[in-house]
Amino acid sequence: MKTIMTDNETFYSTIQGFTEGTSYRIIYEGHENFQQEIESLLSSFEKSLSVYDPSSIISRVNRNENIEIDNYFEIVFNRAKEISLQTEGLFDISAEPLFRAWGFSSEGKNIPDKEKIEELKKYIGMDKIRLENKRIIKNHPNIVLNANAIAKGYSADIVASFLDKNCDNYLVEIGGEIRVKGYNPQGEAWSIGIDRPTEGNYLPGENGLQLILQITNKGIATSGNNRQFYIENGRKITHTINPATGYPAKHNLISTTVIANDALTADAYATAFMVGGMEKAGQWIEENPELDAIFICDEQGEYKVYYTSLIENKLILE
Repeated sequence: MKTIMTDNETFYSTIQGFTEGTSYRIIYEGHENFQQEIESLLSSFEKSLSVYDPSSIISRVNRNENIEIDNYFEIVFNRAKEISLQTEGLFDISAEPLFRAWGFSSEGKNIPDKEKIEELKKYIGMDKIRLENKRIIKNHPNIVLNANAIAKGYSADIVASFLDKNCDNYLVEIGGEIRVKGYNPQGEAWSIGIDRPTEGNYLPGENGLQLILQITNKGIATSGNNRQFYIENGRKITHTINPATGYPAKHNLISTTVIANDALTADAYATAFMVGGMEKAGQWIEENPELDAIFICDEQGEYKVYYTSLIENKLILE
């Protein structure tokens, strides 16, 4: 744990570690060390929704065990259902079989044939799963869930809820999904760097920032195609798979950052926007006034930035 003292003698602490197959970093007002409490929260969350833990509830659901879900799972599942409906099924936590088929949830990179995709689509869709008496009921045992596109955001919200009881100012970042409240150690809104979406840019800030977002009291999530892709026979295969078609989405949107009232919502919509593209994203934003977004598009080899009007005065373009 590191401690920062500001000019007005206010203490800020920083803790960091690993969870959900990724890293976390938390900055908060005060000098009390909350790492043990936060890691306990994150550990219990992993036992619910981590696909990396074979003993987690979601792993056992995927093995079709008769397991009662907990409150974490219930909240994520119900919200995933809602957002799937709002995004015409383009956000779908049951699309895991497609990711596996395309090689994004396994070591082997491959392009499935049309017959394989059509077969897998039979087991994909939030209408094929329901929650009943604290248990997940599937229409077919081949249905597999992966909540990574919403769970990291929700875990940031869980930590934020804990910090709300102890301080007024904090930044929670888990695997790039962020929740902020109050002010940073300089007494200003929190500054969130949005990476330039250069291919192979695996480390945040490695190839520079496209812009900086200055914001507070929001959840922020970014999704893009610049880190998870492979080349097969000269063809770029991205991890943004459209659950409706079974194929990678095709448009010029390469990165989207969503700002919402909580990180769970931002996380899910960032994924949905990458699948649907800018036109669909614009429609969904009109239907959901709490959402703001930043879009980075590849226009003939040049990055072009677009954003919703309400956050224009919160952006610093690099």
